[in-house]
Amino acid sequence: MEAARPKEAAGNAWAGYVVPMALFMALTMAESSFPAAAIHLYFLKALLVTAALAAFRAPLRDIRFDSRVVLPAVAVGILVFVEWIVVDPRTPHFAFLGQRAATNPFTSVPDPLQRAAFLAVRFYGLVLMVPVMEELFWRSFLLRWITKPEFEDLPLGAYNLTAFAAVALLFGFAHQEWLAAILCACAYGMLLRRTHSLFACIVAHAITNLALGLYILSTGQWHYW
Repeated sequence: MEAARPKEAAGNAWAGYVVPMALFMALTMAESSFPAAAIHLYFLKALLVTAALAAFRAPLRDIRFDSRVVLPAVAVGILVFVEWIVVDPRTPHFAFLGQRAATNPFTSVPDPLQRAAFLAVRFYGLVLMVPVMEELFWRSFLLRWITKPEFEDLPLGAYNLTAFAAVALLFGFAHQEWLAAILCACAYGMLLRRTHSLFACIVAHAITNLALGLYILSTGQWHYW
């Protein structure tokens, strides 16, 4: 378990965890409200969220490579993908934050080069940007902050049951596949408790999203993105 770190200057501690997530959620709701512009809005979302992660980059130090956690993280990522596509079709949907744009690039983007560019950016978002952004917010920040407002006093993986349950529920409500998302949050939270590694959670999240992205392309289940 890593030692607790010294606190940062007040006002700086939370911004890098919260600002990219807030931008992502605001632009996701914009995609839902303006489906005709969803593809352009996704490019904008990828640009702005990436810029926010770079501008508020201090939390990136929470991500520390550890080869020992790769295999269990990959296993958890695959299990979460399987539970997602098994549980979600059997669960009623409640779009608490709006529906996804569910854009089919093969019908919405007739130009092959533009379509390839969109798919490249979409998979960048799925496999790299979103896992980093969400794990920093949910597992590194919110789990610890609910446990103790002075969250940087706590090492990664240190959280109480209230925080674990609250983050699982909030993560669920942030997705229209709410039950699958709650189970997903529980799996990633337990992986963090077991490994004390945010890198493990990011790898698991990336594997889940990569598998889900390939599943979407092969089955046409566009509502998943």
